[in-house]
Amino acid sequence: QVQLRESGGGMVQSGGSLRLSCVVSGRTLSRYGMGWFRQAPGKEREFVAGCSWTGSTTEYLDSVKGRFTISKDNAKNTVYLEMNSLQPEDTAVYYCAAPNYPLGAVATTLLGYDFWGQGTQVTVSS
Repeated sequence: QVQLRESGGGMVQSGGSLRLSCVVSGRTLSRYGMGWFRQAPGKEREFVAGCSWTGSTTEYLDSVKGRFTISKDNAKNTVYLEMNSLQPEDTAVYYCAAPNYPLGAVATTLLGYDFWGQGTQVTVSS
């Protein structure tokens, strides 16, 4: 049973930084890509960042490029989302997501992921 557990959310002022962590259990992370999504109140869940199983290929939502960085530590079975220069529009619940199949390309849609964490709230004040 694959389980994902996010942490690291919180409240910051505009321009601040946060690092989200997602610990993966039930599988070896080294063979799987990972993703981060977010959902703001009244909006659909959207793709934020994803990485390939090697970690060498990444994809980002246009509005976070240059500010957010996804990475994974296979030894710790953990994936991270480093978020800098946060803006009020980044306020949302952030979810870690894992695909069902290994060794694939970076998935950028909801359909590419089968397992989800419970989410962690990020609030950015102006």
